[in-house]
Amino acid sequence: MSRKSAAARLSVVSNTILIILKLITGLITGSVSILSEAIHSLFDLIAAVIAFFSVRIADTPPDTDHPYGHGKVEGLSGLIEAALIFVAAGLIIIEAVEKIRAGAPVTFPIAGMAVMGFSALVNIAVSRYLYRAARDTGSIALEANALHLKTDVYTSAGVAAGLLLLWITDIHILDPMIAIAVTLLILYEAWQLTKRTLAPLVDRRLSDDEIAAIRTSIAKHADTYVGFHEMRTRSSGATQYIDLHLEVPHHLTVEESHRICDAIEKEIAVVLPRAEVTIHVEPCNGENCDACSRRTSQCSPIRDVRQG
Repeated sequence: MSRKSAAARLSVVSNTILIILKLITGLITGSVSILSEAIHSLFDLIAAVIAFFSVRIADTPPDTDHPYGHGKVEGLSGLIEAALIFVAAGLIIIEAVEKIRAGAPVTFPIAGMAVMGFSALVNIAVSRYLYRAARDTGSIALEANALHLKTDVYTSAGVAAGLLLLWITDIHILDPMIAIAVTLLILYEAWQLTKRTLAPLVDRRLSDDEIAAIRTSIAKHADTYVGFHEMRTRSSGATQYIDLHLEVPHHLTVEESHRICDAIEKEIAVVLPRAEVTIHVEPCNGENCDACSRRTSQCSPIRDVRQG
């Protein structure tokens, strides 16, 4: 089993255990904030299951119908997870408003505090593991899943603090009010996740830092080419796609030009190990080439880089 699949499976197991604990505690105490957390965790579980299957599909090698691989499945998974968070937030608000109208008291708030504290600790550990796995593998689905659990940490801690305040003050309307406050945080996190997962689905370019790293890598071989232009970038799952036009001295052979491209690709792989680079080689135009303007016969590699 790959690291991505193992991380996704861990999330499924931990979410299942926490849902059971929260549901039992919420029913015993009558706390809508705990029940809202159970609903939140239920959607986390659904998201974890989606992530588990999406990373397995994304790792499937390219085939005839999908020559660029299946990486965008992870972006689609993240978008579905964000939609689930919005649905969970709506259900929590409905339950909280109903609790305010009914005015039912909360019993055994200490039990709720204990379960919420335990839930926060478990999710801290699991989300950190998922974030590391997402960073190392470039998995959007795991990052989205880790975000779910990170949000759960904040909400669990907030519910625990609210139950403590309720226990001290005996003001029971605090319970549904806390649930609504938690929901606002959930909605914010869902919107942030939506923006991140949409980027690769619409072929948005790589980040400024990644593009700067690519340009720096190419520039290290500036003495072997004339210039480059029309560079385009995008991502699909964990893979970054880069294509560009490289202008080389026109007297170079195909083999020499190919060797330059190989060197540039290896340089880019140092900073973006999962990148796939496509380089279109063009001969320089003798009339516009600085090297040619100073020579009567042929170009030679120059060090002045012209980056388009």
